Amino acid sequence: MRAAPPTITRMRLRRLLHVFMILAVALAGWAGGTSGIASALEEGPPPTDRQLLFFNHAYGVLDRETADAIEHSAYLRDFADFQVRTTTGSGGETWTGRYLMGRETYLELFGVGDVPGQDGTLGAAGMGISAERAGDLATATARLRDQGVPNPITFRQTRDFGDGVPVPWFDAVFTTGQYDGFGAWGMEYLPEYFADPRGNTEPAAYPGDVGRERYLSDRYRDHLMRDVTSIRLAVTARDLAATLPLLRAGGFTVRELPNGSVLAQGAGTTIRLDPVAREQAGLRRVEMSLNHPVPYRHEERIGNSTLVVGPGDRAVWTFGAAG
Repeated sequence: MRAAPPTITRMRLRRLLHVFMILAVALAGWAGGTSGIASALEEGPPPTDRQLLFFNHAYGVLDRETADAIEHSAYLRDFADFQVRTTTGSGGETWTGRYLMGRETYLELFGVGDVPGQDGTLGAAGMGISAERAGDLATATARLRDQGVPNPITFRQTRDFGDGVPVPWFDAVFTTGQYDGFGAWGMEYLPEYFADPRGNTEPAAYPGDVGRERYLSDRYRDHLMRDVTSIRLAVTARDLAATLPLLRAGGFTVRELPNGSVLAQGAGTTIRLDPVAREQAGLRRVEMSLNHPVPYRHEERIGNSTLVVGPGDRAVWTFGAAG
């Protein structure tokens, strides 16, 4: 499903065009001294070179014992901005999740059956990567075709806050409608959602701001957890292959390991995907940054998972057999 990378000739041509653009801007501002050159260089790389999509959140479907232990954990309510809520989406479908909310990223945890159909089976998982600037999802979607995905699947998700009045929530794109247990999607929050007071979102920090920090509240400041910095999921080979084009189109640096696993890095988050049989699939490990360092090591057993906090400014949560 992946197309060959650009040839060296095409890459050189693009760089040369960028240099010519800088020189043109600099010459246009030469009458003002060196300010023309400075302003041209401060513009940074052309839009096609910057990262378009960033890790937003991931979810995993856990065994019922672990999901229930998470839901009733007093420790998690102190550790993070922790919520248990039922969401109604497009078409009236609902899902009940346990949420650990950070500054820009969050984690969504389910028990078997909390999500309808195939998505609610043990070991199912998913991941959203989202745009920070309006229009970047469309650019990433166009890039998918260069990655060998001729017909990306796009859709619009709405959210019902419980009053029967749905609001447009985000636009999304999948590389395929066929998957075994893991699906990744690109997404972009919509202006209608930010304008709706029920969303409790923040004002825009810059023109076109549809970012994660604006979407999430600042309640994380009252807890230890700050953000998800690394996530590891076991997925089938087919699901992994379907995810790579999206990560590349979004601007992640993707490295394939000798054992078939994949590391994707971008803007402070590392994603690792390990190929396994479907019965071994699932969320395996999450690393989180903390709002401040702690001098101790605290280990919390939560169902069949273990959360280790500190020492230092990070926490590690392992689920199942994370090797």
